[in-house]
Amino acid sequence: IGEFERAFATETGAKYGVACANGTVALHLALAALGIGPGDEVIIPTFTMIATANAVAYTGATPVLVDSEPATWNIDVTKITAKITKRTKAIMPVHTYGHPVDMEPLLALARARGVYVVQDSAEAHGAEYNGKKIGALGDASCYSFYGNKIITTGEGGMITTDNEEIARIARNLRDHAFSEERHFWHKYVGFNYRMTNLQAAVGLAQTERFVPLVDARRTNAARYSARLAEIPGLRLPPEAPNVKNVFWMYGILVEDAFGISRDELRDRLARRGIETRTFFIPIHLQPTYHAKFTGEKFPVAENLCRRGMYLPSGAGLVDDDIAYIAKSVADARTA
Repeated sequence: IGEFERAFATETGAKYGVACANGTVALHLALAALGIGPGDEVIIPTFTMIATANAVAYTGATPVLVDSEPATWNIDVTKITAKITKRTKAIMPVHTYGHPVDMEPLLALARARGVYVVQDSAEAHGAEYNGKKIGALGDASCYSFYGNKIITTGEGGMITTDNEEIARIARNLRDHAFSEERHFWHKYVGFNYRMTNLQAAVGLAQTERFVPLVDARRTNAARYSARLAEIPGLRLPPEAPNVKNVFWMYGILVEDAFGISRDELRDRLARRGIETRTFFIPIHLQPTYHAKFTGEKFPVAENLCRRGMYLPSGAGLVDDDIAYIAKSVADARTA
């Protein structure tokens, strides 16, 4: 576990790594290590996987939602200020599908308001912002090693940080908060959020292949974009000039000009043996959170949900696979 923590932290540009059971746990553990709890608020994007909101809820704090920006599909940093209150303790940006959030103005805002920044980097192994790896931007960065992630241990997670105290507290809390002065002595309510050595061994082997695994996603994204760029009505995944997008998923938006709906495209691809997935359903539309956000509007997130889908994105794809998928997309439009 220690070797995996050190190796992964190094690859993501951080001093410390804290391995744990999964990515959701990593988010919860980071928030708990920062002392966030009942009565506090944490700002998150509504366009995200539900684990982001759930991790906030586990602490007893309240998630506060912000819409996405159309260009990158990430949290709209310009809309965060309006959501900050006296109860705001943290901002949790999500690097959606591997594309980093515009962190410079977000970090400046957080410093000015005295709030923490905990990155949800579950989808962004190897991503960079302004030439810098994202693992130590803000107070902590939280990764997932679920089976479909760029680096995987089957299940698993990691907090990376440059803050030694955050790492120390997180390590203690993940292991039932055992006291150093006496065994079976607990001053705090801790968690059983440990990773096994067996999982860490897999993760360490994966981390030794970190660069080629990231490069495989970027190469396949370039192959997709070269073949799909001229098809009317498709909006391809973004990459801002100052970031390195790792394209965890190759996502597209199916717009009206494509001629058929996203769901019809998915159906036609399925008939050719091509599995696809829809984009996230925003937090404010989820049954478990919907009542809390009645009356709030998040049009960009809802448009992404309605039009977005992933094409096959695994590192094992070869050029012939991508050529077949791209041709099938084009054929679906003209069928």
